[in-house]
Amino acid sequence: MEQLTGLRFKRLLLTGAAGALGRMLRPRMKRYCETLRVSDLAAMDPAGDGEEVVVAPLEDEAAMYELLDGVDAVLHFGGVSVEKPFSTVLPANIVGAYNLYEAARRRGTKRIVFASSNHVTGFYSQGETIPAHVVPRPDSYYGLSKAFGENLAQFYFDRHGLETVSIRIGSCLPEPQDRRHLSSWISHDDMERLLVAALTAPVVGHSIVYGASDNRTTWWDNSQGKHVGYRPQDSSETWRAAVEARQPHIDPTRPEARYQGGAFVVLGPFDFAGQGPK
Repeated sequence: MEQLTGLRFKRLLLTGAAGALGRMLRPRMKRYCETLRVSDLAAMDPAGDGEEVVVAPLEDEAAMYELLDGVDAVLHFGGVSVEKPFSTVLPANIVGAYNLYEAARRRGTKRIVFASSNHVTGFYSQGETIPAHVVPRPDSYYGLSKAFGENLAQFYFDRHGLETVSIRIGSCLPEPQDRRHLSSWISHDDMERLLVAALTAPVVGHSIVYGASDNRTTWWDNSQGKHVGYRPQDSSETWRAAVEARQPHIDPTRPEARYQGGAFVVLGPFDFAGQGPK
């Protein structure tokens, strides 16, 4: 895909660079900055031209302060990205989010793009379309942590003027895999379009935008985020026939078919020792 803006940042930070989305975004976002700093705890590819690779735990306050040195804007994709016991989610997704925002404030970083999740609103029905400013209804400890991140972003804007676009990401995959994805899917190209819009819109305050492509069926009304300038170009409709052939029937009485969060609404609860679901 062609470069979407002529604006270039001096240094962008991409956290969670070893994850599936981080690996996809790393070469794409390098085009929009002089230096791309990438961070994770897991193994990452060595630094290429114009890259810096830093291993930094989100829950380490001092490491976050050093990580944010000289950073103009952050693409925060780091942390636990699936449902886990609360004791696992807490350090990276809650303590880590605070550490990153506080480091950004102290370092003078101007904007954060926060990888939130559709699981913030996972207990809304699949039979309704919701705007961004609904009351959160998290479907999991993971979704709960992302709701905290959105509140943190609002606080840091109201108190300190640090701008954030919180993106409630749907299902970012090369193509939809099941019928739920026909509503929740966002293509890799549309994700790049959304991130570039979030980085370059003149004024965002704290904005919440749903991360979805221009799908025929949708649960999410993005009209409250139009000022960000995201205009999706792709649609799950291309794969509808193939997906419906693979999954012709859905039991509407099952919770994962009734609620927008899908399977996340039935994961857990987890036992005291964090050994898995009961």
